Amino acid sequence: MTSGHWTVGSYLAKRLHEAGIADYFVVPGDYNLVLLDELLGNTDMQMVSCCNELNAGYAADGYARATGGPSAAVVTYSVGGLSLLNAVAGAYAEDLPLIAISGGPNTNSEAEWEYLHHTLGEVDYGYQRDMFARVTAEAVIIHHPSLAPVAIDRAIDTAMLRRKPVYIEIASNIAGAPTSAPIPRSFARQSTSDGNTLVAAVEQVSAFLNAAERPVLVAGSKIRAGQAEQSLRGLAKACEYAQASMPNAKSFLSEEDDNFMGIYWGPVSTPGCGEIVDAADGLLFVGPVFTDYTTTGHQLGFNPGKAVMVHPTSVQLGETHFSNVRMDEFLNALAEKLTPNNSAITAFERVRTEQNAPEPGAAETPVTVRQLFARIQGMLDGNSTLLVETGDSWFNGMETNLPDGARFEIQMQYGSIGWSVGASLGYALGRGNRRLISCIGDGSFQLTAQEISTMIRYDAKPIIFLINNGGYTIEVEIHDGPYNTIKNWDYAGLIDVFGAGEGNAWGCRVATEGELDAAIKTAQGHDGLCLIEVLIDRDDCNVNLLRWGNQVARNNGRANRCR
Repeated sequence: MTSGHWTVGSYLAKRLHEAGIADYFVVPGDYNLVLLDELLGNTDMQMVSCCNELNAGYAADGYARATGGPSAAVVTYSVGGLSLLNAVAGAYAEDLPLIAISGGPNTNSEAEWEYLHHTLGEVDYGYQRDMFARVTAEAVIIHHPSLAPVAIDRAIDTAMLRRKPVYIEIASNIAGAPTSAPIPRSFARQSTSDGNTLVAAVEQVSAFLNAAERPVLVAGSKIRAGQAEQSLRGLAKACEYAQASMPNAKSFLSEEDDNFMGIYWGPVSTPGCGEIVDAADGLLFVGPVFTDYTTTGHQLGFNPGKAVMVHPTSVQLGETHFSNVRMDEFLNALAEKLTPNNSAITAFERVRTEQNAPEPGAAETPVTVRQLFARIQGMLDGNSTLLVETGDSWFNGMETNLPDGARFEIQMQYGSIGWSVGASLGYALGRGNRRLISCIGDGSFQLTAQEISTMIRYDAKPIIFLINNGGYTIEVEIHDGPYNTIKNWDYAGLIDVFGAGEGNAWGCRVATEGELDAAIKTAQGHDGLCLIEVLIDRDDCNVNLLRWGNQVARNNGRANRCR
């Protein structure tokens, strides 16, 4: 863009920056090259070149988690877009406003009946938009520069309002075409509650909860979509209820609060926590999603008739639904109406089982998973984020106690193994002032390992614990077979491969407690990416993974009832 001259691509770049994006993730291809040139013209943002489109999407996922705002991934048509699709589906499941941007065929190609490379070999070029429409809140193709401003603004606005991904496809011969100058605007919009419905919901829910003898507050993952974490914490402080988090909502409540019991996860809940939640005569669920994974095979024991369900834009009490009620506005109003009641936490104190970390062994003692996570616990402070990959790290991560200010990231709704590598890149760039600690299993790492090179290139500085136990541990516990064993790699040695003499990354392999302690000390003082490969026995896993895997397998294996 030159002064006074705007193109479709430069207009898009300006809007991305106005929406809060400072870094965006790309893989070039011939359908998006002019678009990338136009985006580079905006020097307020950094273009981050990724190794493949799936990883770019995972990086955008992590970036949206880190910043709380939108993110963007830019790819080429079809061969790039369909690779990106899986990551966008994950962002949709996890309520993240990821803006998926693709170059597209020349606007004349379909009308002139041209067969094109990178396509399905048919003269029908709307199929990528159709596919993305299933995993986005809005999917648009821009074929005329005069229509671009409205389409771009609407898509970004939808992503912010719905907290879901959107898809923007720009034809290759349109990206550099002149269009309107962008009029300054804000994209931080939220819907507003219906005033009458909000008052009615607060009155009925407060009356129900104030009549309960042992009310409990439970946080769920949709709090992110409702942008209501601060409102939730304010309500928790005001009502003094016993508190618990569902597993994919860890860190949304303060774990240092005296009334925090732990994780509510059916049979693998924090000891004592599940019993108190299930026995409560008044439950306030904020943002819950009851899947087979979050309920351990649908094994929750609470009485639905005694529960209030608060969703991002609605509230349910028994058979009564209150629509068009914004979560944060409801929680703020409810906090003023609830009578403080700590009876349930008093009951929890009587059954609480203290979880003691294992005592360190001798320096030559082989590392166990429990000893590893005991060390990770000691690394956490208010400026830390713990990001855990699908697998045993879920269960060990749940047992950590987060200091105030610490964050926890998990992809439990979608559960796409390999997510954590790209997500670590995006998170580290989005919140470079925080210390990111990522726990990744060897099986998951092998799917997306090459993005370590991008972290080195752009000076992302996570500490990665690569847990090498020779396979897909979580799948072993659900249903074992020879397919769960993988080829071993020299994981620590990949730092030299991907760095190729550049950057400031460091890696090592540890097998004993003494080696682990020395590696952590080095990593904490190192100014760059650190990868610590930890050798773990194949059968060493958290006992809750065994319990959880058994229940999920039982749920998966139910006999067919359809006739």
